[in-house]
Amino acid sequence: MSKLKFTREEALAFHLEPTPGKWEVNATVPMNTQRDLSLAYSPGVAVPCEEIAAHPELAYDYTNKGNLVAVISNGTAVLGLGNLGALGSKPVMEGKSVLFKRFADVNSIDIELDTEDPEEFIKAVRLMGPTFGGINLEDIKAPECFIIEQTLKEQMDIPVFHDDQHGTAVICAAGLINALHLSGKKIEDVKIVLNGAGAAGIACIELLKRMGARHENCIVLDTKGVLWQGRTEGMNQWKSAHAIKTGLRTLEEAMVGADVFLGVSAKGAVTQAMVESMADNPVIFAMANPDPEITPEEAHEVRPDAIVATGRSDYPNQVNNVLGFPYLFRGALDIHARAINDEMKIACAEALAELAREDVPDEVALAYGTSLTFGRDYIIPTPFDPRLIHRIPPAVAKAGMATGAARRPIVDMHTYEETLKSRMDPTASILRSINARARAAQARMIFAEGDDPRVLRAAVTYQRAGFGKALVVGREDDVRKKLEEAGLGDAVRELEVVNAANTRHLNTYKGFLYKRLQRKGYDQADVHRLAARDRHVFAALMLAHGHGDGLITGATRKSAHVLELINHVFDADAAHGAAGVTALLHRGRIVLISDTLVQEWPDEEDLANIAERSADVARHLGLEPRVAFVSFSTFGYPVSERAAKMHGAPKVLDERGVSFEYEGEMTVDVALNVKAQEAYPFQRLSGPANILVVPARHSASISVKLMQEMAGATVIGPILAGVDKSIQICSTNMTANDILNMAVLAACKVG
Repeated sequence: MSKLKFTREEALAFHLEPTPGKWEVNATVPMNTQRDLSLAYSPGVAVPCEEIAAHPELAYDYTNKGNLVAVISNGTAVLGLGNLGALGSKPVMEGKSVLFKRFADVNSIDIELDTEDPEEFIKAVRLMGPTFGGINLEDIKAPECFIIEQTLKEQMDIPVFHDDQHGTAVICAAGLINALHLSGKKIEDVKIVLNGAGAAGIACIELLKRMGARHENCIVLDTKGVLWQGRTEGMNQWKSAHAIKTGLRTLEEAMVGADVFLGVSAKGAVTQAMVESMADNPVIFAMANPDPEITPEEAHEVRPDAIVATGRSDYPNQVNNVLGFPYLFRGALDIHARAINDEMKIACAEALAELAREDVPDEVALAYGTSLTFGRDYIIPTPFDPRLIHRIPPAVAKAGMATGAARRPIVDMHTYEETLKSRMDPTASILRSINARARAAQARMIFAEGDDPRVLRAAVTYQRAGFGKALVVGREDDVRKKLEEAGLGDAVRELEVVNAANTRHLNTYKGFLYKRLQRKGYDQADVHRLAARDRHVFAALMLAHGHGDGLITGATRKSAHVLELINHVFDADAAHGAAGVTALLHRGRIVLISDTLVQEWPDEEDLANIAERSADVARHLGLEPRVAFVSFSTFGYPVSERAAKMHGAPKVLDERGVSFEYEGEMTVDVALNVKAQEAYPFQRLSGPANILVVPARHSASISVKLMQEMAGATVIGPILAGVDKSIQICSTNMTANDILNMAVLAACKVG
């Protein structure tokens, strides 16, 4: 993967829109009627209050405590930026909170404490203990972080976890298990050099020692050199615990014959000469951020036998804390743990290592655009592996139960694992897969409406995000002005602006168009006006002649009108089997609705065509198609002339012998609800439908807009399917990000 580029303005806009910040609070119970309010607050709330007061453990049943983690910082060590203070750290803590939710469905609230006094910090966190099921400490400088964490662990009866220390340690340990496995070495035999005796470094070496590394084989260094017994300069109790009897004093000396290097220090701390001096098959974890102690290219140049990991996503083997903390807390919360102990951390590391040695699911390879197999460039699972949610928490929970950390042990582990699978939001992995495939495709994307600021922002982002080349149809002066007004004046040099005046292909375009339209009432003057003055037609002609790989249009005109114009150039109509498929993403579910664009009142044959086009789109999105032909009736009742075609469409597919599941006609609740399907044991769907084929375009439009406005569903589409070239027609109300999503779909040729 290439390193993503974005401007400061883009980063700020991401945090500003659609609402400031990165998360909000939603009620999980109805709050609509007087009775609802009476139950949620006074007087109904008194009942659970009394129960919890009498039996404190019931707080996990009657409140959100059991799935709530606080991310707490004072901002004294924010990323690589230093002491930004409590308020300056808030964006990071909000980000950590949403990572908890995204990866492990753990609710999280960020809390920034405006104090650098460890005692004040400790007291504040301890007093908040009843609220939370766990505490995640973040971005607190050493050595205060050691004092704060240890004291809170002693004083609180819920997990307290400083992720900068232990998160890094767990992922480092997981990677090292596999690196040593590949090197044919044992942890108790290897010489380990750790450069960086801060919070993360000390946590790493302590965990490895718990896993079998020998104290005398571990050489730890800080900015003043080796921690040796007798040294006094720059020492403290945490460093002294790892001092050894040795004559070594520098990193250069320590690296000679070392099997493992762990770096949590600074860019460039390790030289190629140091790497050359290491033992055979060396393991190098250069984890300094944002730039490693030595790059993989530099290390492999002198030692091709080295296994190298970094903290960066644009290199293989990323030591990424998001592989650990969400799942550690998920497992700990689910057993109502008193703490996250070393055994639970080791169980997490071992489960991660084991997962990396297994075959990688197709959806992971698809998401990363490459085949991933266990080996020197793949020793740690990727953060978007869907197996993490149901493999890591059970391992953590089992270790917690075995060591007495659990208040409420899990009895049925199989059911627990199945429950965890249902927590995973499939939409994120699908969207990531589409983005990865788009980057691999490097499509030249034509943006037809270069006079619209939203389209221009989408085009700039498309190119800067590494998806490919953006071609903008418009007048150069107008494009430049609009970009400057949008704060993207520097992007003028990056985009390629195309129009009828600056292309040498206009006559070719007109000749092609005249052949298509000469028997449809268009003369050469009409064709000239269309080709030279209508941006939608001009952009479609560019695509038809291979002067771009995909087309994005429709952001400024009604979709029906744009589709009519495109039909001058392509066969994008009902007669040729085209269809519009809209994807709805809502609460972890994806449902496709068709036809939302092309066919006004389809018959049985048309509906079968729409189903086939929709199934193609579903497969491009990584879904196994399950089609339901929906109506207001189910399998013939109530009887209706208008439902007859929905009843007949499956019979057409029967005759065609298609390779996907389909059924109908049925009401939407039967299509989407397994329980409702049980009333019809003869029906053929193996689960909830993910494609709804509706009777007419107006019902499709109503369904989509109702879900969007009332339920807050994310809408992607309509996706134009069944056309020879990759064309996506936007809606006039789309944001720049929506338009970008459509461009990514076009790049992947979804449709």
